[in-house]
Amino acid sequence: MSNQPPAPRPLGATELKRLQRQWRRLPAGRLHVLLDAVGNPFNVGSIIRTAAALRVEHLWRCGQVPSPGDSKVAKTALGTHRYLPSSHVPLDEALSTVASEGLRLVGVELADGAHPLFAADLGGDVCLAVGHEDRGLSATCLRACDEVVYIPHTGKVASLNVAQAAAMALYEVRRQHWSAATE
Repeated sequence: MSNQPPAPRPLGATELKRLQRQWRRLPAGRLHVLLDAVGNPFNVGSIIRTAAALRVEHLWRCGQVPSPGDSKVAKTALGTHRYLPSSHVPLDEALSTVASEGLRLVGVELADGAHPLFAADLGGDVCLAVGHEDRGLSATCLRACDEVVYIPHTGKVASLNVAQAAAMALYEVRRQHWSAATE
């Protein structure tokens, strides 16, 4: 007879719903996302799905960003866009609204003066901004940021796909919110 605990098993539907309810009850700051000309519909769909999973309140689509109804966006988002309100507005309007709503605008960009993601204080109400796949955040968006963060790389690759970078940054914001709530 073995004294080892039983092997882990995947959660059933009811157990998964209980786990999600437990995490939803934790207080968390407001979280928005601003897409500054993110052009690839598969990236947009992936960001939508991650944002919906992490309870982002609003998605700002600025510039030539495919809509949630685009077939390629929808293929990747798998219907999660219905849980995430979004607006397609000019960048200046989104930046003005983000500021007037009291959200700190945090750009995710490899830029001069940026801080490592893990070292940034991302508590409170935050709007994360991510930019175009090749050009990154526009100069207008970078100037409007209250802080700019980057994701340190230790391998031979110097950059990440925008959807993966957004997922890491979104998770770090929520991780900090949850850590503060459970202290």
